[in-house]
Amino acid sequence: MLTQDTYHIRLSEMKDADQLMELDALVWTDQTSPAPMQWRSRQQYLQHCPPGSQLVATMGDRVCGLVGFRPATGMHSNSHVYEIHIAVHPEYRRNGIATSLMDAMKRHASEQGIRKLRLRVLSSNAGAVAFYERCGFKTEGRLVAEFYIHGQYVDDILMGYFVEG
Repeated sequence: MLTQDTYHIRLSEMKDADQLMELDALVWTDQTSPAPMQWRSRQQYLQHCPPGSQLVATMGDRVCGLVGFRPATGMHSNSHVYEIHIAVHPEYRRNGIATSLMDAMKRHASEQGIRKLRLRVLSSNAGAVAFYERCGFKTEGRLVAEFYIHGQYVDDILMGYFVEG
């Protein structure tokens, strides 16, 4: 079992891009996303996920998890909301990294004046739904049969968390 002394959480940097792209390819499969995540190039990745747009958990030089965040929309009236996604490298799961990342995300959001975090999760990903609920997220909506994956219709669950500040 890893302890928080074993890994460090910080904002992403340019040097993390290759490892973050690899992590996306490992984690965002058709079991966890409507389609596997495949970046065409490092440049495309950096345009979509610039340095500082993710909190990363690292052990030495190795990225073992991330929580990405961005404004939910470009509208000023929605600027108090971040859309987030979280991923932990399969080799480092069940060590508290995801919980530590989510706690760090909540603190970061509060420091930035963000009042709400939102995310989307497939109904077929019961483990992720349970994790988000343990982190205090509540279901705010459900897009029924939004995706057709492996011969089954899958709901897209919309979840939210109100940041204390």
